[in-house]
Parts: sequence; C-alpha cells; structure tokens
Amino acid sequence: MKNINFTKMVASGNDFVLIDGRHHVTTSPRHHNLAKKICDRKFGVGADGLLVLEKSRAADIKMRVFNADGSEAQMCGNGARCVALYLSRKSQVTSHKFKIETGAGIIQAEVSGDNIRIKLTDPRDIRLDIPIKINNRRLKVNFINTGVPHTVVFAAGLDKIDIVNLGRQIRRHQRFKPAGTNADFVEVISDDTIKIRTYERGVEDETLACGTGSVASALLYAIRYTLSANSIIKVHTQSGEILKVYFTKIANNFRDVWLQGRAKIVFKGEFLP
Repeated sequence: MKNINFTKMVASGNDFVLIDGRHHVTTSPRHHNLAKKICDRKFGVGADGLLVLEKSRAADIKMRVFNADGSEAQMCGNGARCVALYLSRKSQVTSHKFKIETGAGIIQAEVSGDNIRIKLTDPRDIRLDIPIKINNRRLKVNFINTGVPHTVVFAAGLDKIDIVNLGRQIRRHQRFKPAGTNADFVEVISDDTIKIRTYERGVEDETLACGTGSVASALLYAIRYTLSANSIIKVHTQSGEILKVYFTKIANNFRDVWLQGRAKIVFKGEFLP
C-alpha cells in the first residue's frame, strides 16, 4: 500500500480519519484492514471510524463508513457532518449545501461556518417496550433505525450507569441478532432536553457523541412523551456539546429529521501503512 494522505476531523467529540478516494482506485478489503490500523489510538492516527470518499452518480459525494474494528456501517450522522465540512473547505466556501450518498440513502447537508446540519433518511422499524433480560434483570427497551440500528434505554442517574458493560450486552443481545445494535442510555433533563451516553457497535466502546444515536434518542423521547408535531430536542452529549434534533412528528412516525452541531478539521497528515 502506498502512503495515504488523510484529514483528521471531529464532530462533537466523535472523531474520524477521512480519506478522499475520488482520484485513485480503492478496494474494500483494504478499507477494512486499513480502518483497524489507522483508527488504533496507540499505533495509528486514532479515531472512532474511517470515512472514505468516493465519486457518486446520484449525489455530490459518496461516503463510506468503516468502524474502528474494520466493519462497515451504512451511515454515520457525525461522520456525514464532517464530510460536509470537508467538502465546504475544499470548495473554499463558508456556506454551502451538499447531497451525500450513504448506505442508508442520500442525505442532505447544509454548512454554515463550523455549524453543520444534515437531513437524515426517514427513520424506520420503530418498536417500543421490547422486553429483554440482562444479568437476570428484565428491562424494557426501545428500538429505531435512523440509518443504523439503535436501542434506547431511558434511565435516571446516567452518570452512575456502567455503560460499557451494559451497552456491550445489549449490543450483542440475541434479540438484535444478527446485525446487533448500538445502545443509547438517555436521561430526561426537561421538556425539550435530554442527556445521552452511547455504546457504539463497531467501536465496541462508549463514544463522546453519536449523531444517529442522538437522533434516535430524541425521536423515541418524542414518542414516549407525546411532544408536539414540530419539535426541537436538545441533546447533551458526553463531550459537553449540545446537539439539536429537528423533526416533524406524524402519529408515531417522523419526517424532515435534521441533526445540527459543530465539526472541525483537527489536522492533516500522511499515514504510512
């Protein structure tokens, strides 16, 4: 493998290595192996995931997402916001709109300075009060797919929960096989504000933020607490940043779902495989 130019980016504490592969041939097996090497925080650049850009016939760009364990994900909300910022900087504009092709469909992105918002594909597979058993304890969890699968648990005392242990068991629970699920733990702060902690599938650890998880949690909160049709939910992440989720609610379904928050380029470099 040749030396690889990359851009290190972060969105709300969710960090990524981005490789622009539009101008040279790339192959998937290399991506899987490369993701494990380049995302390693001791022997690589260090990141939650690898973003690979490819040419698209249906949108401005195609985004492929590889988790730190080498697995490929269909979608990543914070990753998509990083891609939008990258395209904006490459175009040398501070305000722009883009369409990004993902494995979950085409999403829209709007950039204003370092503030980026994306319109996700409509969520699906909403299921409430799913009974599961963890450590001989019965839990009722909620499920939604916001581009990738998320299981959401509403709980008090979020800071005292062993997110890694409990999240790992939910992530691999037989109820969500074979694909598995991300696990989000949510505490209600006020009528329009929630706090979230996420165990991410593919990273296999808690991350400082998760875009699709923030959206999943906000939408399920809207269902459980019967919020108005047009709403904005503020989501406090572990990084300290507050993401905003906008949506239109129709019964227990949603459309016009947007995620908004900041992103930035941290540094650029050359990785030596």
